[in-house]
Amino acid sequence: MTTRKTHHVVPSAQGWAVKKGGASRASKVFTHKRDAIDYARQVSQHQHTELLIHGADGKIQSADSHGGDPCPPKDAA
Repeated sequence: MTTRKTHHVVPSAQGWAVKKGGASRASKVFTHKRDAIDYARQVSQHQHTELLIHGADGKIQSADSHGGDPCPPKDAA
């Protein structure tokens, strides 16, 4: 089984950080969550990773798959 590659939008002391899964440092930090999500979505689409968006409490609020989805949806064709 392969490890899925991820990017995360997480709260930080300076606002909202975009981090690659497993990284200790943020790729970029934003004042507003919406800006962090927009940037993270672009990076995730380009690198074909899972995007995990966390709330202020650190819990995952939503996830988007931009490739590497271990359970892709099946077409109803």
